[in-house]
Amino acid sequence: MCGIFAYLNYNVSRERRYILEVLFNGLRRLEYRGYDSAGISIDDSSDSNFLPLVFRQEGNIESLVKSAYQDIAAIDLNLEESFSIHAGIAHTRWATHGEPAPRNSHPQSSDARNEFLVVHNGVITNYEVLKQTLVRQGFTFDSETDTEVIPKLAKFVFDKANEEGDQSVTFSQVVLEVIRHLEGAYALIFKSRHYPNELIASKRGSPLLLGVKDSEEEATVGSSFSNVKFPSSNGQPKELFLSSDANALVEHTKKVLVIEDGEVVHIKDGGVSILKLDMAKNNRGGTLSRPASVQRALSILEMEVEQINKGKYEHYMQKEIHEQPESVTTTMRGRLIRGGSSKAKTVLLGGLKDHLKTIRRSRRIVFIGCGTSYNAALAARSIVEELSGIPVTMEIASDLVDRQGPIYREDTAVFVSQSGETADTLLALEYALENGALCVGITNTVGSEIARRTHCGVHINAGCEIGVASTKAYTSQIIVMAMLALAIGGDTLSNQARREAIIDGLVDLPCKVKEVLKLDNEIKDLAKLLIAEQSLLVFGRGYNYATALEGALKVKEVALMHSEGILAGEMKHGPLALVDENLPIVVIATCDACFSKQQSVIQQLHARKGRLIVMCTKGDAASVSVGGSCRVIEVPQVEDCLQPVVNVVPLQLLAYHLTVLRGHNVDQPRNLAKSVTTQ
Repeated sequence: MCGIFAYLNYNVSRERRYILEVLFNGLRRLEYRGYDSAGISIDDSSDSNFLPLVFRQEGNIESLVKSAYQDIAAIDLNLEESFSIHAGIAHTRWATHGEPAPRNSHPQSSDARNEFLVVHNGVITNYEVLKQTLVRQGFTFDSETDTEVIPKLAKFVFDKANEEGDQSVTFSQVVLEVIRHLEGAYALIFKSRHYPNELIASKRGSPLLLGVKDSEEEATVGSSFSNVKFPSSNGQPKELFLSSDANALVEHTKKVLVIEDGEVVHIKDGGVSILKLDMAKNNRGGTLSRPASVQRALSILEMEVEQINKGKYEHYMQKEIHEQPESVTTTMRGRLIRGGSSKAKTVLLGGLKDHLKTIRRSRRIVFIGCGTSYNAALAARSIVEELSGIPVTMEIASDLVDRQGPIYREDTAVFVSQSGETADTLLALEYALENGALCVGITNTVGSEIARRTHCGVHINAGCEIGVASTKAYTSQIIVMAMLALAIGGDTLSNQARREAIIDGLVDLPCKVKEVLKLDNEIKDLAKLLIAEQSLLVFGRGYNYATALEGALKVKEVALMHSEGILAGEMKHGPLALVDENLPIVVIATCDACFSKQQSVIQQLHARKGRLIVMCTKGDAASVSVGGSCRVIEVPQVEDCLQPVVNVVPLQLLAYHLTVLRGHNVDQPRNLAKSVTTQ
């Protein structure tokens, strides 16, 4: 899970300093995808062949910026020199192969002269075989990465073509031959001194977008471009961008193309050619047939620069927690129907309406996800079962694929992913498609892999989420799955009153979330009491077992504190042995069908001198605080299946304040990145 970025200006005069800052700022926008090392490449015009310069550094983006400017000063590179055309590439890394170090940072190079350079997001699964082959051909490797085989393979292909007398081999031909040998997932950008001011991008499984900024604003939504001109090659000034996601593009342009799997995008002379590979033929190991050129249409980004800024908040995680009244409102907008001529209360999910009958006939519904997305699905499982009458099973994506669990044609498989590009979830999706199940996607990213490859789905519309620890996407996912339950059970008269109560609860939910956010200072005081603790247990039951798992996950993700979510019904089957007067324990005991059982859990923990923090419904403090010894957090009551949306907010705030008080980076937790695009 890395971020790749490129910038090419054509017939637009830009100083080297400006080009550098565009590249650095692009990486800053992508830093949540990885922040243990970074690198860029620009051209040195003092060399007659425009020798590419490479700057790489361990650490965050600012470490790269500082070291790059120091290196530039040391070689006396002119930052004020202007270029009418220039191509630069950049990369921010989350280490998979090789420790964070300059030698393992990207761009990775073919040789000391940087004849071919590559930035890569993904994993090349057959890199060891390719590496052995290249070593036999005399290549030496400097890094421990899987990526280094790619530029070296490009040089091998180029050199071989020239040895055979083909002096006219094109950049596209070189890259196409390289891609033919690659297995795994990748988004790639190639730069070469042999093809100055050209860039080539290709992807398979990992996300990649092309952004277009035309100074004359001639390209409009729906305007197509051919493999020859984009939008023209008549010298019209333009700036072109390549990025792992839209965050790095929106401040420059809203006109984008989502590059699809198997496409090779060649930027040259201000034009863009797009070739489409037959990936199925490539997978069978045969030679690539002549790729077809394709025409594509630009689309407009539905986001604003303000969405990717912190605004008045110190951190993205803090901002996103406090945005939840707005994000849950946006998730429901246009989807809840109350009143009208029939006075009915219904849910309309446009992305599912043509498939609801098939879902209702399903043998079972299988929720599939990872991490926070799995927890969100778990929170919604009970209401989906209740309203649909269909058995619901839960699958962690990696485990489903590992054991090749049974998926049937009569199943509906629901894939939950904030990014829509989670590698394990995509593998599970491929597996479910092969087995003939109806596949439904629930994502926050329009145009993502899961959104495009599922048969139908729902976007959660939570807005841009940059903090690595997901917060507002989690609550919006629960709401979407509650609406999914309402839509599936919409033709059942027996549960009409229940459905209408849930719809009323959904309408009131933004106000309830706003109310619970007022506990911020109270939670901060609680965090101060826990700052030195090494461990935290969270007990939940029923709808709030998922809340316990998610709350504990947030604490371990960002506060770097051991925490464990435990099903309260399992307390006496082992976890009770951990209880003493020192270990802090959170018990979620809001008013629902499990309330009396949670009261019993509190009594048993108190009897063993447990250090209790109890979350209860407003007004219930006396009934959960045994002898007044518990610290109580009171939250507003909502419909039981929606209570996890409210209950998770204090735990999100607790994780946030613990992290800040302990001096850790809340937006960039150790060893983690936002989008898990590698297995």
